[in-house]
Amino acid sequence: MQTIHATATISISELKKNPSDIITRAHGEPVAILNHNRPTAYLVPAATYESMMEQLDDQYLVQLVKDRQKERSVRVTLNDL
Repeated sequence: MQTIHATATISISELKKNPSDIITRAHGEPVAILNHNRPTAYLVPAATYESMMEQLDDQYLVQLVKDRQKERSVRVTLNDL
């Protein structure tokens, strides 16, 4: 059985009937969209999605910094540039 990562669920058929009502009733919480009783998508508020993308980007940048700290540094002067 697949885990559902939302407290609210709705079928695709119900979502098609009135998507804006579903968004309103969700009160900013994620909603799992089910197809044949299996989660196929999640409906999340735009602010939540944007926050998730920023956090993922931050994690990527942290890892990039950690990786580059392991690299050998090269001393240069302004004249070398």
